[in-house]
Amino acid sequence: MAAMHPIISIQGVSKRYATGFEALKTVDLDIAEGEIFALLGPNGAGKTTLISIVCGIVNKSTGTVTVGGHDNVTAYRKARALIGLVPQELTTDMWETVWDTVSYSRGLFGMKPDPAHLEKVLRDLSLWEKRNDKIMTLSGGMKRRVLIAKALSHEPRVLFLDEPTAGVDVELRRDMWEMVRALKASGVTIVLTTHYIEEAEEMADRVGVISKGEIILVEEKAELMRKLGRKELAITLKEPIAAMPEALAGYNLALSPDGTTLTYAYDTQADRTGITRLLRDLDAAGIRLRDLDTRQSTLEDIFVNLVRNGR
Repeated sequence: MAAMHPIISIQGVSKRYATGFEALKTVDLDIAEGEIFALLGPNGAGKTTLISIVCGIVNKSTGTVTVGGHDNVTAYRKARALIGLVPQELTTDMWETVWDTVSYSRGLFGMKPDPAHLEKVLRDLSLWEKRNDKIMTLSGGMKRRVLIAKALSHEPRVLFLDEPTAGVDVELRRDMWEMVRALKASGVTIVLTTHYIEEAEEMADRVGVISKGEIILVEEKAELMRKLGRKELAITLKEPIAAMPEALAGYNLALSPDGTTLTYAYDTQADRTGITRLLRDLDAAGIRLRDLDTRQSTLEDIFVNLVRNGR
């Protein structure tokens, strides 16, 4: 997946505040051109700090960051011009109209006016009808759309979405995904931070898990799901049982409180799942089955285990 030339290269980056608080331990991360990278982690893990350092909003304590080959300190303007940032917080001049604020953002990056581009961005975000409305009159969801439009106004090559769907209605979430897919198709690299697992599961090509200021894992999403995937077999019984028969003690089965379901966890990567033997032993113990159902562990299960064990 990783291209020869990462569009973003983060090397040895850390952030320690004067108080001694270490927001980021040493982070090394390359992001390939055209990928969707999800930085997944609980609140306070350092996601926003890392993005803010790449975007030049926060000064790092150590390390270097390049964007499109430009050092984001020594060639700040060139690096920053390649980035669109959609922050978590609504930061925008409430008295301006949608059109003016988006045009202004484009001008900030020294781009020549291009009404056709801005119109396309506003239409893609269902904001075209609101272009002459003052921002203060818009709903929260519409204000969020304006932030995205501002971030896209100067045709960036990298779009950062910081917790893009926190507190966002379902319709905006759906529109946002469509837009992200279209941007990816046009060659834009997308980096999103989230603590919503389904967001990473839905969208990302690669997932980085960050916990306590440290990236504990970076993996292709499909590979992560495969590698850490456990499956569960839910066995529904014809008749409830009061207790687990001794003969089945070795399987680590979980019995539901009502005695009607047994759950068996097994590793999808193992040579033998042990299911055939289990079914034979259930039969021998006189337990009759009504139904069998398998469930793959989600990214959520994986994530919870990773963060809990601190890897």
